[in-house]
Amino acid sequence: MIPSRAWNWDTVKDDAWSIPSEDVYYYLERWSKLGYKRLLDLGCGLGRHSIFFAKNGFAVDAFDLSVNGLEKLKEQTRQQKLNIHIKLGDMLVLPYDDGSFDCILAYHSIYHTDSSGIERVLSEIKRVLTKDGEAFLTFNSKSNPSFIQNSPGRIDENTVLKTEGYEMDIPHYYADADELKALLKDFQIIKMRQIEDIDETKSHWHYFVTIKKSTMDE
Repeated sequence: MIPSRAWNWDTVKDDAWSIPSEDVYYYLERWSKLGYKRLLDLGCGLGRHSIFFAKNGFAVDAFDLSVNGLEKLKEQTRQQKLNIHIKLGDMLVLPYDDGSFDCILAYHSIYHTDSSGIERVLSEIKRVLTKDGEAFLTFNSKSNPSFIQNSPGRIDENTVLKTEGYEMDIPHYYADADELKALLKDFQIIKMRQIEDIDETKSHWHYFVTIKKSTMDE
């Protein structure tokens, strides 16, 4: 299993990472209607989604491996007078008790590992979710051009180390639909869709997945 590596947020100049994604508005409504309160923002980065949910009444834990990312989030919580529990750590070993969270958001974060690591992260997500808890996860799709373009950085069948830019040497796990279904066999898959995002220079393909903790083994 490859060691986890943190982003250096001081090198990231794109303001988009400070703006909540469109998807979280749906999950705010969905999880509020379900009566969920305790949320884990797993791989929170600068904390854009932690701040969003905290402002809307959720009890939020923000978790990330990046020291400078969390420092920026702490400053935002001070300025906005928000109560967000912020922890530094590795997603492969979450420092939370079993059943700690009603819902987990992992937006463009948990795929920063290899094939062994993704299984470990999903096991940890299952452990810290409540019996009826849900998670919204994103995964890199093998339809993504970067899966082929970064082939010199391939470290296993599904994992590539980026070879340039601010993600240099950070692992990226990729999967197709069948592989994801196999990975998520211990969860109920509520919704899975493949999305293409297009910017000025290239396209990015991801799977957006909503899962519920399976109670079959409870």
